[in-house]
Amino acid sequence: MPVGTRDGHRPVRQEAERGLALRGAAMRLGLKPGELDLAVRLGEVRTVGGPRGGRRVPRAEVDRLRSAADFPGGLRERVRAVGAGAGAELLGIGRARFTRLARVGCFTPVKFTVNRYRALVWLYPVAELRLFAEREPGLLTGNTPPALRAMLDAGEDWRARTWRGRRVAQLCREAEGPWERAAVAAAVLGQDQLADAVEDPYERAHLRRLRVSLLPPEEEAASSRPVVEPVLTADDPDEICWHRISLALCLDEAREYGPAPRPGERPVAGGPFTTRVEKPLPRPVPDPVADPVADSGVDSGVDSGVDSGVDVPGVRPPGGGGGGRGALPGRGRPGGRRERTGPPGARSPGRRSRRVGVRWPLA
Repeated sequence: MPVGTRDGHRPVRQEAERGLALRGAAMRLGLKPGELDLAVRLGEVRTVGGPRGGRRVPRAEVDRLRSAADFPGGLRERVRAVGAGAGAELLGIGRARFTRLARVGCFTPVKFTVNRYRALVWLYPVAELRLFAEREPGLLTGNTPPALRAMLDAGEDWRARTWRGRRVAQLCREAEGPWERAAVAAAVLGQDQLADAVEDPYERAHLRRLRVSLLPPEEEAASSRPVVEPVLTADDPDEICWHRISLALCLDEAREYGPAPRPGERPVAGGPFTTRVEKPLPRPVPDPVADPVADSGVDSGVDSGVDSGVDVPGVRPPGGGGGGRGALPGRGRPGGRRERTGPPGARSPGRRSRRVGVRWPLA
């Protein structure tokens, strides 16, 4: 077995540098797959890009978390998320008051699900709820402040807005380059907003190619798509303006890195993917070669193997007959029939037609 390999196949060093798959990292950290997903969204666990666009956890990150004094209970508590009912019980308030505080943006959801009644169920980190209770104890009792009351009377609901902001920040941290970060900022804008913010059609096309979904693939159920679709796009004018400013800043950085590719261009290895491009050379078209023998009108002496003296129904001899349509001038005798050589009854070479089973009769 070669040195530095496992079972003679994959190098151990490359596997260690690439990190652990999410499921394997969850087992090493004592978390369920859903808890690891929350840990990644909250920034508790760092991930890197893996093959086929997946995410992996570096082994150094796993070792760091396992070496903590409060492992594994502390990590599991930091990534725990609850709904409105459990959150209200945790803060010691009623569920209606908890929902009102969440609608005005006091709590930021980390995730949502769709229940059997096709309604959104928002989940909130327990650690952030406890921190809010320590910082704003006055909002947990007494009357609602006038500013928050005005927002509630106007029908404001910031739960989707704050979730989009958290999700965009996470995807920007995971982006590999400036154009990928710009695509994340453009993911929450509608088509009209994106066309207004990015005038260059090539840049818009490149952003669409790099576009990422705010939802993981396992959460994009077709049945819940009509309920989830409005949550993925910014709708408030203030939020749209904020994301457009963020997109403009990301585009300035991306343009310095390299322009968006144009049609027919391909990236050059060893540098920014659009800094230098090389276009494929056009394929040369060969010049037609004339037949000097046919143009000179001199008999070449080569037997074409076709006897055009007798017509076969449905079959036309290649090259035409003697004096009929398609005959070649200057070949053979004036009548278009070849002079036979050899004993009578002998078969001339090349008498078989291209069609199977058809032979040209002898003259």
